Amino acid sequence: MGKIRVTNIRVYAYHGCLTEEKKIGSDYRVDVEVDADLSKSAQTDQLGDTVDYVLLNHIVKEEMSMSSHLLETVCERILQRFIDQEPLIRHATVQVSKLNPPIGGDVEMVTVERSKSRV
Repeated sequence: MGKIRVTNIRVYAYHGCLTEEKKIGSDYRVDVEVDADLSKSAQTDQLGDTVDYVLLNHIVKEEMSMSSHLLETVCERILQRFIDQEPLIRHATVQVSKLNPPIGGDVEMVTVERSKSRV
């Protein structure tokens, strides 16, 4: 087994329960980690034998572009697409962070983390 991490994917999106959040938008950070059997790709040196992190980044950007009330929902959509579209993934973890959240305090970010395993 092995891990692939894509860290600090930066996107601007329109998530939140407040009307202003949906209109104005906010900066987000997404971090993903997937567990997969990387032994074949380590031997063959072929992209087709591994998890393509370009695909992971593409999925994150597509799912972040669809507005949701909750970051939990966004995490779930990303995780489900990872599992559905990449058969090598055995387990994935996604963290979605809203930077400078409008919560009435000096807070750098709020992060929701969810994980999913292939059944």
